[in-house]
Amino acid sequence: MDTESPENPPRTRARMPPWLPRAMALGLVFFGLFLLADWAFHRLLGLLIVLLVAFFIALAMEPAVALLVRRGLPRGLATALVFVGTFACVLAFLAALVTLLVETVTNLAHESPRLLDDGIGWVNRAFGQDFTPHDLSQRLLRESDLIEGYARTAADNAWGVSTTVLGGLIQLLTIALFSVYLTAGGPKVRRTVCSLLPPDRQQSFLHAWDLAIDKTGGYLYSRVLLAIVSAVAHGVFLAILGIPNAIALGIWFGVISAFIPTFGTYIAAILPVFVALTVDPLDAVWIIVFAVLYQWIQDYLLQPRITARTVDVHAAIALLAVLAGGALLGAVGALLAIPATATVQAFLSEYVKHYSVTEDPRIDQTTARRKRPPPAAD
Repeated sequence: MDTESPENPPRTRARMPPWLPRAMALGLVFFGLFLLADWAFHRLLGLLIVLLVAFFIALAMEPAVALLVRRGLPRGLATALVFVGTFACVLAFLAALVTLLVETVTNLAHESPRLLDDGIGWVNRAFGQDFTPHDLSQRLLRESDLIEGYARTAADNAWGVSTTVLGGLIQLLTIALFSVYLTAGGPKVRRTVCSLLPPDRQQSFLHAWDLAIDKTGGYLYSRVLLAIVSAVAHGVFLAILGIPNAIALGIWFGVISAFIPTFGTYIAAILPVFVALTVDPLDAVWIIVFAVLYQWIQDYLLQPRITARTVDVHAAIALLAVLAGGALLGAVGALLAIPATATVQAFLSEYVKHYSVTEDPRIDQTTARRKRPPPAAD
């Protein structure tokens, strides 16, 4: 039997620390709350995107609404007038676009036999072949199973496409309603947020809000001005070529080239090229050449001057912001990326401390070459 002695102290059973059960319980609670928040975030992600888009639309509409309010109109009426005018412009553009697409498809259907004969004749002359339309029709008949499979797939996806279109219309209506509410109740929203902040933070919040309004509104109005310039330039050029619906195609060019950065002009050129093919294929080549030249002029001459006082974002940063926004939120993120980047850039430029840069030849090489001492005389 063991006896107690200084050399052999009595053994005591190790006890759990009293704080450990409470820490484990808190850890489980926080983990459960994290899972609940993650589930709710993914469920509400679509609604959060809708609110974000509506917020930026409200910021873009704020300068026009504030102008009408200063003229003496009630804020609700001013908001209604601005949004009705905006919706009317959008609906007019969509109606013109649908009409243009229908006419283009109809003309292509009527001109397809002539275009097919011209294309086959060019291939025969260029490559020394002897194709005929009958040969192509026989090859298409041999591939009838493939065509039938594509048609069956399209028919199966018709319900999914219609559901997606209906969901998109409902989402657009929701964005419009929230945009109207946020614009009409802008002063109440600002007052509510300021009531939750101490007085020294309220001025910073209001200044940040003003920066967001200036940059978002400036982005929208600079895009509208670029769209007008592009529409006039392309409309006149298409009219000179004798392309049908030159005015409608010019408006299409202006809207797409202005609101889709970098690649907008090339995307917008697709529809006029198809229209030109029904008139003269050489006109399609001229349209492509003019679109490339205009995109260069817009990127390096027009856009820097128009956006210098509104949204001064470097072209490389703008492209990176659009790509990042598209990767995060899709088309919505790509559309909102530039005004959001401009707002953050303006906010940082005012609150991040800057220092004067000393002259150094590794920074400004032109200055270094100017100040280089002359060589010593022999």
